[in-house]
Amino acid sequence: MVTLPDGSTLTRADLPDPDTRRWVASRKAAVVKAVDHGLLDAADACEIYGLSQEELESWQKAVSTHGINALKTTSLQNYRLGEGVSPHLDDR
Repeated sequence: MVTLPDGSTLTRADLPDPDTRRWVASRKAAVVKAVDHGLLDAADACEIYGLSQEELESWQKAVSTHGINALKTTSLQNYRLGEGVSPHLDDR
């Protein structure tokens, strides 16, 4: 168990099932929090969830740069294209 900055706790029971195939933002956020706060190390998270190191790092970067909402699939695509700017803004 780890205590998060907001005072809440996170345990392994709070983490997604290792067989997760549908990665919604809340599940990604739980894994990122677990790694960032020492409940899991990055290598274990990648092994348990079948993630590449690059994928986990992209989730961590999205959260640190833009917050948890950046983990939504459509947001990840937008942030990768324009670092938080809608990809359609350049089509004026």
